[in-house]
Amino acid sequence: MRKIAVMMAALAFASGASAQQQQQPGFQVAIAPQAPPTVSPISAEQQRTVDRLRAAALESDLAWDIVEDLVTEVGPRLAGSEAEARARDWAVAMLRENRFTNIRIEPFTIPYWDAIREEASIVGPAPQPMVIAALGGSPSTPQGGLEAQVVRFPDMAALEAAPNASVAGRIVFIDERMGRTQDGSSYGAAVAKRGRCAPVAQAKGAVACLIRSVGTDPHRFAHQGGSSRQALGASLPAAALSPADADLLARRIARGPTRVRLNIEADIRENAPSGNVIAEIRGRERPDEIILIAAHLDSWDMGQGAIDDGAGVAVITAAARLIRDLPRRPRRTIRILLAGAEENGVHGGAAYARAHSSEPHIVGAESDFGAGRIYRFRTRFAENALPYGRAIQRQLAPLGIIAGDNAANGGADTSDMRQAGMPVVDLSQDGLDYFDYHHTPDDTLDKIDPEALRQNVAAWAIFTYLAADSDWVFTAPQ
Repeated sequence: MRKIAVMMAALAFASGASAQQQQQPGFQVAIAPQAPPTVSPISAEQQRTVDRLRAAALESDLAWDIVEDLVTEVGPRLAGSEAEARARDWAVAMLRENRFTNIRIEPFTIPYWDAIREEASIVGPAPQPMVIAALGGSPSTPQGGLEAQVVRFPDMAALEAAPNASVAGRIVFIDERMGRTQDGSSYGAAVAKRGRCAPVAQAKGAVACLIRSVGTDPHRFAHQGGSSRQALGASLPAAALSPADADLLARRIARGPTRVRLNIEADIRENAPSGNVIAEIRGRERPDEIILIAAHLDSWDMGQGAIDDGAGVAVITAAARLIRDLPRRPRRTIRILLAGAEENGVHGGAAYARAHSSEPHIVGAESDFGAGRIYRFRTRFAENALPYGRAIQRQLAPLGIIAGDNAANGGADTSDMRQAGMPVVDLSQDGLDYFDYHHTPDDTLDKIDPEALRQNVAAWAIFTYLAADSDWVFTAPQ
């Protein structure tokens, strides 16, 4: 799609230049009209349904009601916990209330991790406490904690290049900042230190690892995150510092040798229960062909799990309910996947693919980037399927959604299905402030804008309906 957009822009520029030349004496240049890119047509009946869905979504507060109920009745939902189990029961009841069919829980087990003590402080003549969050998978420190001098590195590359002697016996501090971007593209680079600090630092003889929180806010709370297990062979206590305390620690280190006391106690168990919650709108003509819309039900436990990912749960469910209420069901089956245990390892998405990858999935997507307005529609289609993506984007355009490129990733919980060959799309949300709240105590209901939430529902309803009611084949690129 990006290549096509660049070509069209170049053609437009060339046409404009030729027109200017024609106005000058001596130039006689014939300009051939450029055909617009191919767009698959939709029927008049489908157009009326799209218009109906858009209007209904922009007037509906169903998504707000769903996310409000989730964070109020259940709250934070740590993977493998009793709270996540309550969230599954809540989801089943909510889906039944909204009259979906084939509602079930598909259970699986995961390694369990939870931090029950997270303490850090600068020691010495001027002691100061610091706010931290133990990273997922971190083992406990020795009983009573550990104390050591801190060595600061600006990024992972600097740690990897450091001689072992400069790290051995010390606490490593990775002081790398994350940039603010609309599409969250800075997250991939910034988050690498969260999983790599412990194994790299341990191999060099460090006793613990601290990182500047992976976020864009200046507040004095830390950002959670991480897998339920550290990288193979690693067993190093690891935690994220709040941005304010990362600044403090950097200033202290600049003034001279600095020691930190770290105390982490973690509850680590095998085979904790989790599960995916699934519901459907069965297709009227092609029920075996599946349109997969996903969000994840679990959350970290410092906040309420409102934007990550209660909003996604609410958006896809409310969009599907609008389609459920149409006079006629779409041709294909719409399947809602509320995945479990995403935060500590994308276990739910992997379990879904193990159970369902042999079924014909036409296209899939996940809502898991907060509740900001959708501004772009991206595809990951083979060339022959791009006209279908253009047709969908044209129906999304009245909502302020532009065409994106053809490099969609679909979301974490659809990634295993994408690797198995399922085409995916992204309904890209504005995430300029998403990482201010992500994995923090500030992930609360008040961060959701009801108007933006309605726009999300409208976009998801239109995309899902058109994919489900068409005979389009969304082939994935080879």
